[in-house]
Amino acid sequence: MADTFTALVAEQADGRTVVKRTPLEEAALPPGDVTIDVAYSSLNYKDGLALTGRGKVIRKWPMVPGIDLAGRVRASTSGRFKPGDAVLVTGNGLGVSTWGGYSQRARVKESAVLPIPPGLDARTSMAIGTAGFTAALCVMALQDHGTLKTDREFVVTGAAGGVGSIAVALLAALGRKVVASTGRTAEADYLRKLGAADIIGRDVLAQKGPPLASERWGGGVDTVGGQTLVTLCSQTAYRGAVAACGLAGGSDFPGTVFPFILRNVALLGCDSDMTPNDERKRAWKLLVDHVGKLHLDEVTQEVPMSQLVEFAPRIVDGQVRGRVVVNVNG
Repeated sequence: MADTFTALVAEQADGRTVVKRTPLEEAALPPGDVTIDVAYSSLNYKDGLALTGRGKVIRKWPMVPGIDLAGRVRASTSGRFKPGDAVLVTGNGLGVSTWGGYSQRARVKESAVLPIPPGLDARTSMAIGTAGFTAALCVMALQDHGTLKTDREFVVTGAAGGVGSIAVALLAALGRKVVASTGRTAEADYLRKLGAADIIGRDVLAQKGPPLASERWGGGVDTVGGQTLVTLCSQTAYRGAVAACGLAGGSDFPGTVFPFILRNVALLGCDSDMTPNDERKRAWKLLVDHVGKLHLDEVTQEVPMSQLVEFAPRIVDGQVRGRVVVNVNG
């Protein structure tokens, strides 16, 4: 009998996305240098869009979704990795243009693979996952701009979500005073436990205001986009910066250039998919250095892959707090 494994396979039927648990043989896997026995993946906002078909995320069909994974090397033609090595993959087209992490087995190109950093295992690396990795990239962008030297408050939008939760915890771990902006003010206790000094409702930044408002923020991490990002930029102090990585509230930017040309505010775009490996390693080191203050047990819930399709709409609808680890063997 052929060696088989289970994966979630997304296909299009009459213009709709249909995702089913499917038994596969190893020959079905795409070409690559490293074959991985996957232990865990995670559910990110982008994954929710792919699984529900609400966003045009998937570029090739059929597709195994899941933009990240962690496990152990099963086989390798790479000189960098050998069977048994603990590895992770985030981005690099995973779950979008090449088969991703919602599978008990994966095959990827060598350049996409990183060793799981010391201090983490497969599950904790996916408790961080693409969302936490993106949060670290945003914090690094603010560090590199010099923004974190200010004593002013920093704001994180979409603070109760995956990126937001890790960004709040990471900025607080670095000694910054963090204000958490969320539409779920019932999560105030959770956000304070992560290190938020104050909580503001989503509406504070979602409302249209003057092109240049009073200076409040030293900078921020924005996962929302749209009017929220515009307002945040308008309230950012001279030479501050905003790291933007999301569009849950819209992809448009209905604002002016005034904050950028009159206050020297910087808008720093952060993409987690195509990040060079030296930056990836730096981001993971930042996360590991402060892992004890990320409150991963508090931030994370686990969902078996067998229940993921039913669970996925919740993340798109803003009903998921923090991070979701996916047990691909469940």
